[in-house]
This record gives sequence, structure tokens and C-alpha cells, in this order.
Amino acid sequence: MFEPPQAGLAPRIWEVGALCRAISDALQARFNPVTVRGEITGFSRASSGHCYFTLKDAQGQIRCAMFRRAAEQLDFMPRDGELVEVRGRLGVYEARGDLQLVVEGLRRAGQGALFEQFLLLKARLEAEGLFDGARKRALAAMPRGIGLVTSPGAAALHDVVTALRRRVPHIPVVLVPALVQGAQAPASICDALSKLYLLAQDGGGLEAKSSSSAEALPPIDVILLVRGGGSIEDLWTFNDERVARTIVQSPVPLVSGVGHETDFTIADFCADLRAPTPTAAAELVSEPRSVWLGALDLRAGQLQDALQRQIDLRHQRLDQAGQRLGRPSGLVAQQRLRLAALAQRMRHGLLLKSQQYAQTQQGLQAGFPQCVQRGLTQRAERLERAALRLDLLSPQRVLERGYALLTDSEDRPVMRPSQVRPGEAVHARLAEGELDLTVAQRRLL
Repeated sequence: MFEPPQAGLAPRIWEVGALCRAISDALQARFNPVTVRGEITGFSRASSGHCYFTLKDAQGQIRCAMFRRAAEQLDFMPRDGELVEVRGRLGVYEARGDLQLVVEGLRRAGQGALFEQFLLLKARLEAEGLFDGARKRALAAMPRGIGLVTSPGAAALHDVVTALRRRVPHIPVVLVPALVQGAQAPASICDALSKLYLLAQDGGGLEAKSSSSAEALPPIDVILLVRGGGSIEDLWTFNDERVARTIVQSPVPLVSGVGHETDFTIADFCADLRAPTPTAAAELVSEPRSVWLGALDLRAGQLQDALQRQIDLRHQRLDQAGQRLGRPSGLVAQQRLRLAALAQRMRHGLLLKSQQYAQTQQGLQAGFPQCVQRGLTQRAERLERAALRLDLLSPQRVLERGYALLTDSEDRPVMRPSQVRPGEAVHARLAEGELDLTVAQRRLL
């Protein structure tokens, strides 16, 4: 029963809205801003972009609202069951009179300390040059073999294999299983990568030791290191320094496909290429077979067109040659006419030469004796004149005119007094005899 107020005590009567606002003000002054740790349940995202969920633990729960402006700053998608830390302001949702926490920031529980470790390791390895873009290599357009490191029981393996079978079923894949979570995972991943490195360096010559048939493994041209999404704790293996240093030692390009699009790990920075998801990693190294077949079809079409153009060109040249050649029967007729003309010319020439020969023969028969006699007379006269000139030049005719030819003891002609000495014997030839003389005296004229 509602009791009337006592005399002198007039209690305040609150409006519901006013009471809610008063409570909200009291909470604001007493608690805000506040940070709360708890487990997400009932998470939903409205079409407006606002998020609603309940934060709970073993002792209680509180409704939370995260408006679009704050939700857009998230680097992961919250899920039911995740342990998170939220920062916000307590208030009262007056429409229902419910206690409500307006969330201004949200992160996975423990993320603060781990993220600080992540940043410190990232800065140190970056300073050492492990993230240098100059050392990162381009992927092969068509790898001969793909190495894969992941957990054999993970969904990432199924995603990668499905993508590779769909796109490049002809390229062999070598799976080296490894742990991807837990204390033993870093060492397991390093060991798996090292095995693939040996296979890549050997060029496919190593043999599968676990196979009884000792079948040769294919050459490895690219390596995929993949894992599905999870919390920062789940992915912490890929922030291990041992894994980072093993990744940069890869002899072939290595693709990291760890977590979801918003997840970044040290392995992503060390790898030659980072993929947002395991499926995306598989797609990066597997140009669809249909693309290559299409390229081959295009090349085949281009070659066929080029060949047809060459054939058409050769046909055109053949037609032109045929036009210049004409019909064989026509050529034969032309050659026959030419031969007939030549034969006619030859007969005419022979007739002309015969006539000329006959005229020459008649001339010779009529005038040959007279010609021979005239020639003999002319030559006799020329010979007589030459004999007369020769006789006039004879040394004997000179001697007959009173001259003598002197020679010394060596039968050399004496032409000057200086050629002999007094007392020297000389020989004189006269017109009608010879004399042996001795030089008595020399006189110069």
C-alpha cells in the first residue's frame, strides 16, 4: 500500500526520464570513462553500421552499443566468444531504462602487451633490412612446382588446395605439414620451410624419403606459408623472430597468407609477397589454366593468320608469274616463228656470200698472172736499189779511196793518237793488203 508522506517530509516525485538522466549523470561523474574486460555475446551489426552486443563474465553482463564512427576504426571483426577489452562511457538508455555502455574503442584482450611486442620486433627487424623491398622477388608466371606449409587439419589447407585444383590442376604441390599455433609452432614452421628450401635448391632432384617408390619430387619455384584467421594470440607464431629470419632465407619467392585481410604479422613483412587470405595466396601463384590456354589460342590464331597471308602472297606472285609466262602453246608458236625468220636470214646470207665468192673467184682467175709478174718486178727493183746503197756503205769502198784501217795489238780500232804510245806495234789494213807498223811519234792535230 502506498503510504502518505509524513508531516514535514515532502519527498521528491521524479519523472521517469528525469530519473534516468539523473542516474546517467551520476554514472558519468562516478565511472566515466571506463574500461571493461569481458566476453562478447550476441554480436550484431545493423545496416546503419552501428554494432550491438553484450559483454559478460561469470558474475554479470552489460549491454553495449558501438556506433558506426567507432566501429569503422576496428582492425578486426568481433565475434561471439572473443575476450575483449572495451573503452567507453556508462549511461542509461532512457527508452528502456537499461544500463548501457557506449563503446568508443575495442580490442582483443591482452592485445595491448602483445601489440607492443609486435611493434618492437617489427622496428628492430626493419632496421636490420629484413623488410627491404629491394630483396623481394617477383613470382614466376608459371611455377613448375608449389611448396606449401600449413597445418594438415586447418581449413586454410582446404581453401588453398581447392583454389589450386580449380586454377592450375597441372602444377604439382608439395605439402610439408607444420604446427601453426602453440609453443612448438615456430620451430615446426622453421623445420618445414628448411625442408622445402633444400628441395628448391636441388631443383627437384631430391627423392621423397617417405615414399617406398622413391619418386622424384618436382622442382619448387614458389612457397606458400598459410594459416586461417584468429586472434592476435592465435597468430602470434607468425610474429616469432625465428620464423621471420627463416622466411628471409628462402631461395625462391615466398608468399605469406596468414589470417584475414585486417591481420598483419611479421611474416607478412618478411615474405616476398603478402596475401590477405590463404585463398588469395593460392590465386597469386596460379594464373588460371584457362588464361594460358586462351593465350595459346590467340597465338595460334595469329600464326594461322600470318601463314594464310604468306600463302595468299605466294599465290599472288604465282599468278603474276603465270601471266608473264602465258600459255605454253603460244610460246612454242612464237619460238617457231622466230626460228623460221632466222632460217630465212641464214639462207639469204648464204646466197649472198656464194655470189660474192663467185665474183672473187672470177677476178682471181682473170688477173692473177699479171698481178704476180708486177709484184716480182717491183721486188727485184727494190732489191737492186738496196744492194747499191749497201755497196756504197761498204768499208772496202772507203779503203779504195786511199784510207787505211789501223788497229792495235788487241785488234781494236785506233781513232786517236792518244790510244797508242811510241814504239807500240799497230796493224794497217789497205784496199789491196795489210801492213805491220811501229809508232815512231805521236802528233795531235
